[in-house]
Amino acid sequence: MVKRNRRRSRLKITGDGSGIVNHVGARLLADLADELGLTSGLSVAMAPTKQRRRGHDRGGVLADVAVMLADGGDTISDVAVLRDQPDLFGEVASHPTVWRTLEAVDTAALQRIKAARAQARSRAWAAGADPGFYVIDIDATLVGAHSDKEHAAPTYKRGFGFHPLLAYLDATGEALAGMMRPGNAGSGTAADHVAVLDDALAQLPIENSEVIVRADSAGWSHGFVEHCRARQVSFVIGHRLTVDIAKVLVDVPKRAWLPAISADGSQWRDQGEVVEITHLVSDVFDGTRPWPSGLRMIARRELPHPGAQLTFTDVDGHRYQVFVTDLDDPDIAYLEALYRGRGRAERQICDTKATGLTNLPSHSFAINTAWLQLVLVAHDLLAWTRLLVLDNNLASAEPKRLRYCLFHTAGQIATTGRQRFCRLSNDWPWTRELLDAFARLDTIHLQV
Repeated sequence: MVKRNRRRSRLKITGDGSGIVNHVGARLLADLADELGLTSGLSVAMAPTKQRRRGHDRGGVLADVAVMLADGGDTISDVAVLRDQPDLFGEVASHPTVWRTLEAVDTAALQRIKAARAQARSRAWAAGADPGFYVIDIDATLVGAHSDKEHAAPTYKRGFGFHPLLAYLDATGEALAGMMRPGNAGSGTAADHVAVLDDALAQLPIENSEVIVRADSAGWSHGFVEHCRARQVSFVIGHRLTVDIAKVLVDVPKRAWLPAISADGSQWRDQGEVVEITHLVSDVFDGTRPWPSGLRMIARRELPHPGAQLTFTDVDGHRYQVFVTDLDDPDIAYLEALYRGRGRAERQICDTKATGLTNLPSHSFAINTAWLQLVLVAHDLLAWTRLLVLDNNLASAEPKRLRYCLFHTAGQIATTGRQRFCRLSNDWPWTRELLDAFARLDTIHLQV
């Protein structure tokens, strides 16, 4: 006979608790949106879309949806998490009201929402989020659709859905801009890259500072490069590794290759080497339509990781990558590390997909476009929370960990001496971190 030992003590569940609330940490997101003027800015942006004064303020509705997305919700019905706890979040709109609010976001309202986001970003940077170094990453991603939604189309990976183009600020992880596009939208469409870059630049509260834009080979086009020059933005853009360029790289003398450095510049990169080949590929920058002057092509080679699938351009056991830049820094190892940092945009895209982008809520393309803007707002709320009110490991934590440790914390609402308190458990490991975050939020209140 096997003796059964209970892993847990017996627990009797009752329903006689009072004042218990969940998602206390999500109140931190809501308060941060208020303190940075995001909620009031959205109210101004949405005011022209409503004729009657009574009912929910539509800007407040959008702010609540953004908080819900940052908290981990991914459908409109998830706003019930806030609405069902009025003692913690106040009066929150019903599902039909949220739908009507999203339907009211037309092209003009969308531009006003972007302006409200820029104003809130300015306040966040004034409170300490300004990184001082501005690199914009532009990249596209695929979002699947499981029904025949408006403008959903087959994708280049043989899926079905949408192909949004996104822009992030590398140093802070903020989501600056995004464009909703059909699934069959071209990866290298210059007009889309230009529009997203313009929206991203409009979000930066800076003047007379160097801005660098990074993109993969999809950004390599006359239209985008010339627009970067017109906007006085430097660029680091990937270039397709053609057979002709591969032939040039094979013939580069071994002594010409220099050691590569890690993406953060802290150490030499094992098995990685870089070389400038501008003088060897001058024909790339020639043609019927000349490219701007001052362009440089830099290549990197390294041994592929075990199990990697080699291609016909991977010669002598090395994997090659090339990119083009107009930066004149003589340190090509630094420039290559700068370009390789573009990989961090993939992490930001994952976080955005975990913050509502994976599940577009409507058949309407216009509503899904409005939803994308709220996803960007939610992504920014998470970034500003890490930058302004968190420290130690949580200041670099991914959304899933922040939700578990902080946002989904339970508490008890109590009223004592005409003051309302939310009491957190002494036993929760991250109670002190959450209390410190609310204390730092009070400091921001005095700064902005």
